[in-house]
Amino acid sequence: MHLPSFLWLWKIAAWSMGLSLLAYLFLAITGIWMFRMRTTRESPFGVVLPWNRGEVLSLHYIIGITMVSLVLLLLAVGIVGTLGHFGSLGHSSHLIAGLIVVALVLGSAFSATQISPGKPWARPLHIGLNIVLFTGFIWVSLTGWTVVQKYLP
Repeated sequence: MHLPSFLWLWKIAAWSMGLSLLAYLFLAITGIWMFRMRTTRESPFGVVLPWNRGEVLSLHYIIGITMVSLVLLLLAVGIVGTLGHFGSLGHSSHLIAGLIVVALVLGSAFSATQISPGKPWARPLHIGLNIVLFTGFIWVSLTGWTVVQKYLP
């Protein structure tokens, strides 16, 4: 069967992955910023911005929602592209890595919505999931690179 080129899908995936990693970096920066402001009442790195903690929190949430959307887009593109190109899933460990990253991102997003004084477990869970997510992003990036090599002529 003659199928159309899926190169446009891989371009979407490449941009989504790059933007997801950038969002992760910005989330780490704003998260450290909020932690520092909460614990020491000082701006990190000696940088003073005219933003209060609530504005940084809002920015953190917006970036987080963007990252969740990008990761879900990556999941959809990966499934559609792989099924379209190979006709089935599970051709490499990239599927497992991707599903784990999706689960970590969704778990992190859920735990973020639970952070409050009445739920002391939520903040450490959120931070812990994000630390593990760093490893997940490395794994999915490395396995993704090997997958990309299969599609390129």
